[in-house]
Amino acid sequence: MEKLDRYDQILLRTLQVSGRASNVELSEQVNLSPPQCYRRVQRLENEGVIRSYTAQVDPAKIGLGVTAFVSLSIAREQFKQVRTLEKGIRAFPEILECYTISGDFDYLLKVVATDLKSLSSFLTDRLMQVQGVASVKSMVCLEEIKPPSPLPVLD
Repeated sequence: MEKLDRYDQILLRTLQVSGRASNVELSEQVNLSPPQCYRRVQRLENEGVIRSYTAQVDPAKIGLGVTAFVSLSIAREQFKQVRTLEKGIRAFPEILECYTISGDFDYLLKVVATDLKSLSSFLTDRLMQVQGVASVKSMVCLEEIKPPSPLPVLD
C-alpha cells in the first residue's frame, strides 16, 4: 500500500462522514479533477483501506433496544478448533463486532437484542451452546454516550 498523502487523507475524512458523496462533490472537497479523484478512491478501495460503504442505523428505531458487551472465554482444550468457533460467532447477526483480546477473556463481543429477555435467551440458548465456549460475562449498555465515529486520519 502506498503512503497516504494529503489528498487521500481528505478523501478518507470526507467519505467517513458522508459516504454518499458523489465523485464531483469529493473532487471539490479535495480540489482534484473528478477523474483523478475517482482513481484515488478506486485505489483506496482496491488496497482495502476503504472496506465498504454502509448506513449507520439507530438500533432503537428498528426495535433493538439493548446493547451489551460480552466477554467470552473458550475452553483451553478447544484451541485447536478456534477457527471453527470464530466461524460460529460470525454467523450470529446479533453479534455486531468481535475482537480477540488480552486479559481474563479471549473475545469481546458487541451484541444487540430487542430486550433483556431476548439477550438472555441469545446468550444462554445460542451463544453458550457453541462448541468450545467455556464462559460468558455480559455488561448491558445503559446509554450510548458517543456513537460510532470516523477514524482519525493522521497527517
